Amino acid sequence: MKKIKDRITLSILAGGIGTLVMTLIDNLSILIGISQRSYRTTAAGVWVSSRKEAESRQGQLLGFLMSTGLGMVGAFGLVSMLTKYGRDMLWPKGLFFGVSFGAVINAILSGLSNNKVKPKDASSNLSYLVSNAAFGIATAFVTSKMGHDSLFDAVPVNDRVKPTEKTTEELKKSDLTAAE
Repeated sequence: MKKIKDRITLSILAGGIGTLVMTLIDNLSILIGISQRSYRTTAAGVWVSSRKEAESRQGQLLGFLMSTGLGMVGAFGLVSMLTKYGRDMLWPKGLFFGVSFGAVINAILSGLSNNKVKPKDASSNLSYLVSNAAFGIATAFVTSKMGHDSLFDAVPVNDRVKPTEKTTEELKKSDLTAAE
């Protein structure tokens, strides 16, 4: 399999797949009765004039496309984080990013005065939290598996800072030189 060398292309792919996982979890949550309305409906509620329109086929498509776009933007942040700080500990990094990014997006969507479909119940919001966590974890794993190794070979930030104290090896060398 050919690995992706471009961060933006990787963000588009990883964000798209992450959004699909998020949508599957969200649909499952609605199917078993945990959530009152889908994430797509809430996202569409920002752009349409009524709940009925947000729940229509076109509203659902609009909500999915907006969620996918936001997922790709979010994935760029996660790709940047992983390429700068490394691919280790993918579960906690993906979980952290998915939950925090999702919380910000949900706060923005729910806080907009023109949003006609705001989830007010705790179970819907908890379902969104789980969906966003799944988004972050899936996006992190896709980024790690699909990204070219050269993306993760960033020069450490602290390589340019001169040390303020000598290392043990330097101390031993200076002691040996002084003893001679």
